[in-house]
Amino acid sequence: MSRIIRFTIAFILGLAFLATTSPAQADGTGTQSAAAVRVLRYDASRAAEFRSVVDQAAQIWNSSVTNVRLVAGSPADFVVLADNGWPRAQPTSLGRGTVWIGRQATAQGHNPLRISAHEIGHILGLPDRRTGRCTDLMSGASAGTNCTNPYPNAAEKAEVERYFAGFAPTLDFGEIYTDSPEAALP
Repeated sequence: MSRIIRFTIAFILGLAFLATTSPAQADGTGTQSAAAVRVLRYDASRAAEFRSVVDQAAQIWNSSVTNVRLVAGSPADFVVLADNGWPRAQPTSLGRGTVWIGRQATAQGHNPLRISAHEIGHILGLPDRRTGRCTDLMSGASAGTNCTNPYPNAAEKAEVERYFAGFAPTLDFGEIYTDSPEAALP
């Protein structure tokens, strides 16, 4: 009898372990999806006066996508720095790289929260689009200084969700993406 009890207890504990460690989530259809939340740590300790807006931008992305979570911490997957140039990002792989929040853009009137969310978008696999539309986060500086929208649109959210579900981004890793008005010129 004790053998059956031990087996039953071991079986129940094994099922409980599998249920709590499985990355699968119910998708509402009764089946399981294999999408797991990927946690990305960022270091904004050298972002100077932009540190709080970087944290706000991370929260905007956290509320916009479900399969990636940005948290401050180390070891960092990406680093955010402040400098006197134009904002730019150098993604080295999906979720990894360096972001520079440039004071030149803020001095010209561009919104620091929009800049931060846009540059983090590069780390998440999104390229510059330069559509000029304020509703497109990845239009960046092409939307003008009056645009303060820091939120990704539905297409940008879906694109990030796809990348973190295993699809390959169209972004060229290792390149520096500079969001200056001059970068858009032919």
